[in-house]
Amino acid sequence: MALTIADLFEHAVDLFPERVAVACGEHSRTFAELDARANQLAHYLAEQGVGKGSHVGLYARNSIEAIETMVAVYKLRAVPVNVNYRYVENELRYLFDNADLVALVHERRYAERVAAVLPDMPKLKTVVVIDDDTDLDFTGVALESAMDGRNTERDFEERSPDDLYILYTGGTTGSPKGVMWRQEDVWRVLGGGIDFLSGEPLPDEYAQSRQGQVTGGLTRLACAPLIHGAAQWAALAAMFAGDTVVLLPTFDAHEVWKAIARHQVRVVTLVGDAMARPVIEAFHDGDYDASSLLAISSHAALFSASVKQQYIEALPNVVITDAIGSSESGFNGMGMVVKGAEPSTGGPRVRRGPNVLVIDEHNQPVKPGETGRLARGGHVPLGYYKDPEKSATIFVEIDGKRYVVPGDFARLEDDDTVTLLGRGNMCVNTAGEKVFPEEVEGALKAYPDVFDALVIGVPDDRLGQRVAAVVQVRPGAEPDFEAISAHMHNELAGYKAPRSLWIVDEVGRLPSGKPDYRWAKAHAAEHEPTWAAAPART
Repeated sequence: MALTIADLFEHAVDLFPERVAVACGEHSRTFAELDARANQLAHYLAEQGVGKGSHVGLYARNSIEAIETMVAVYKLRAVPVNVNYRYVENELRYLFDNADLVALVHERRYAERVAAVLPDMPKLKTVVVIDDDTDLDFTGVALESAMDGRNTERDFEERSPDDLYILYTGGTTGSPKGVMWRQEDVWRVLGGGIDFLSGEPLPDEYAQSRQGQVTGGLTRLACAPLIHGAAQWAALAAMFAGDTVVLLPTFDAHEVWKAIARHQVRVVTLVGDAMARPVIEAFHDGDYDASSLLAISSHAALFSASVKQQYIEALPNVVITDAIGSSESGFNGMGMVVKGAEPSTGGPRVRRGPNVLVIDEHNQPVKPGETGRLARGGHVPLGYYKDPEKSATIFVEIDGKRYVVPGDFARLEDDDTVTLLGRGNMCVNTAGEKVFPEEVEGALKAYPDVFDALVIGVPDDRLGQRVAAVVQVRPGAEPDFEAISAHMHNELAGYKAPRSLWIVDEVGRLPSGKPDYRWAKAHAAEHEPTWAAAPART
């Protein structure tokens, strides 16, 4: 079977050529138009020597052209590499070199940074520039010129499920790393190749496009940037099923609702509270038509209980789902909330996906009520690009099967669900007790005046580490620190309550909406806390 990204897309093109594939702003492309333009770009890149296994950087915000570039590169059996558009020159140098880029497609607004880095990249021979609203001089060829006059046909070599997919991690705790997958494996765990609800694998490469004949095509809004795996797979899986993908060039909560009304969006995908909370509060601020919505889902980060409640109250007929996973493991589990359902307690809880275990320090499955690391078997990645030592640290063997263990901690519940606790490397060890940031962040954000928060550990002479938080309060709110402290002690065990708080205008997050803990730790190190509890007793 041709279980590759390009083939799965082309099956949808053949069935739904006149359907709109992608819309962004005032522009759109049908499946046939997108396919033809991607073929033209692929032929240009092939003329420049790009082919099987070549790495092509994509350095752009969300756009139709970004989708065209991804599809074009996959058609050649080459590998698109996601480049964070917030990176400065030193970070670009690292990524371009580490990823062995031979070509780059970038928005014109980044031309000066690219020009500064190119002399240090002898392998990077081809640069294609996506026009935007800037007029900067650039090195390379304009995208439209690269496509102009070139063949629109699919005369490419046969592809293989072994063709490579690479996703560079955000580098929240270190340098970005390229997670390598076989395309069939990553499709199974992120692209819909295994049904997320039933756990059943799809029977063949045409199953998703056939489903598009049944649904008639849904319209899906992907709010996260395409530099993030959640947005890439929200878009790709939608197109495999003949659905329309709506993109926003940059995230803006009010633009989300405008796009929903304009395109009659049925499904919205977000990344956690960082996107979900401003979106639901913008809904209350404006007079927006949400009648088309069927579902709102978070990928790669769970909604807090307070945010779920906001959505349920405002949109009682919309299904709210969230899923856990990572670049290294793919989909690990999903939770669903509808109006009238009993809210979960003790942290965000989901039903674990197929081949997902919770294992102890001896790599054995834990019993209900016990805490351990999430492990996923079945379809797993190959490892990190050019880093065999780091790759070896994320795999274990359990009963003769290979599992990937990226470092997420969870508690196995009596009903076979899992409660996500957070990444082990961000765990705060205070007086011998382990505190996971996500649990504390959820409790903080349930306090009415707290809009966003990141929880970290800071050095403490008596405790080793103390729990601390960087907090963004709602506009106009004056934080009552004693009330916040009382709320936290009511929600959680006392040792989990933050003993130091830093109030900031805006909590630092990555473009995907994921937490930037390095920023939070740096801020805490450089500033005195806004509030601190009395010294702890030992």
